[in-house]
Amino acid sequence: MTGIREAVGLLWSASDDAKMVQQGKVWHTWGEVRVLAEKIDAELARVGCSEGARIGVVLGNRMESIASLIAILGKGRTIITLNPMQPTARVTADAVASLPQVVLAPQSVWEETEFEVAIAEAGIVGFAVDGLDVVQRTGGPEVTIEIVKDEKDPVAVEMFTSGTTGPPKRVPLTWRQLEAALKSVHSHTGKGGDEREPLTGRVALVSLAIVHIGGLWGVIQALAEARPIVVLPRFTVDGWVDAVHEHQLRVAGLPPAAMRSVLNEDVPKEKLASLRAVTAGTTFVSPDLADEFTERYGIPVMIMYGATEFGGAVAGWTKPLIGEWWARKRGSIGRPFPGVKMRTVDESGNVLPVGTTGRLEVCSSQTGTGTNQWVRTSDLAHLDDDNFVYIDGRTDDAIIRGGFKVQPETVCNALRAHSSVLDASVYGKADERLGQVPIAVIELVDGADPVDEAELKEFVRTQLTGYEVPVAIHTVDALPRSVSLKVDRRRLLEMVAELESTRV
Repeated sequence: MTGIREAVGLLWSASDDAKMVQQGKVWHTWGEVRVLAEKIDAELARVGCSEGARIGVVLGNRMESIASLIAILGKGRTIITLNPMQPTARVTADAVASLPQVVLAPQSVWEETEFEVAIAEAGIVGFAVDGLDVVQRTGGPEVTIEIVKDEKDPVAVEMFTSGTTGPPKRVPLTWRQLEAALKSVHSHTGKGGDEREPLTGRVALVSLAIVHIGGLWGVIQALAEARPIVVLPRFTVDGWVDAVHEHQLRVAGLPPAAMRSVLNEDVPKEKLASLRAVTAGTTFVSPDLADEFTERYGIPVMIMYGATEFGGAVAGWTKPLIGEWWARKRGSIGRPFPGVKMRTVDESGNVLPVGTTGRLEVCSSQTGTGTNQWVRTSDLAHLDDDNFVYIDGRTDDAIIRGGFKVQPETVCNALRAHSSVLDASVYGKADERLGQVPIAVIELVDGADPVDEAELKEFVRTQLTGYEVPVAIHTVDALPRSVSLKVDRRRLLEMVAELESTRV
């Protein structure tokens, strides 16, 4: 299998007229993307950024970001992801704290005085990248940068985990991890290695934000397979459906929140007739939701499991697995990918027998060490006799109420069963007497009448034990979500605090 860096280099054999990136309804040719990538590469080389240099990119879903990835990864440099959806102060603080040698950002970001001044004071060289223009904004005209390379296990990407349940942390992903992830995906799907002219064949649809591992991985895989890329500036049902229909896609990604939106919009079945499957896995995927989607459209849902730390997915379903096992293994996240091993352990690290819930551990070449070391996750899980994996909760999400453990997803599922509730999130609130108590926040189905809190509590009592029933249930117009469409816990707490202060 061709390596990622080598595969990016093969793009130069493509025709300049070949369609490369569709953004909105506009196609950018390989010639346009190539010219911009070469300009970025030349500027980075001019200021001393050779192989191993760390380049920060304000990574929006746009053609310029893909050209930046080609210029950075194609020459063995390291990309430091910066999230454009954060407020300017957070983007600025992130850029300064990560201390890349160079920062690439849209002109609109550089127009924020706070950002430009901070980058300049930190001694970081900065470029504005818009269209085919690359303009230096900070740093001297002749800058020499000292590069310290890690010859043992060089890093390709430094990016944040989602941080939906606590402060996010920056994770280094090495070239070895990304190569292993690509090999693992191809082994799982049976694809890869086909002989095509570069930038021909079926397009790759990137609907998640590419500052998130799901979106970024979609771009990297497409570049490695030399496929044209359709990138949505942000997920919308219309945009996703139009892309699927226009390009007659056979497989497309659809996170659970987006899947629910597609169902609620009552998208005509013929619009999705080309799809043979959808993949889902940025967060928990309810088997009820998967079954509802399959029943409506006749399209199986291939649930995947992974993490930023693994460079992508490490377990999941395939169409053959669904056909053979879904009825018996409904609720599972599938089987480990080829070359991946999973097990569960207790808090002392003792390996648990099959069928026993414990902390999930993963052994794979996609982990940080790439050895036979087991990496412990925050997920509670169990495996069955057929090596299917079931996620039972998260250790860092568990709410301990008076000595009793409450799994938020269990409470969420009870609330989602109400006909007026579209989605729910549950978290633990400190309580002087009980330690923690569960608090729920719900989003109603579009057009549904408000639901009384007492009615909801009575409803879930038929499904939950007494200590699992939330002490308070708040209703919001829409649950706040991160770039991966997971519920953003920090923003959720801010919304609840505002609701509670208003009531007082």
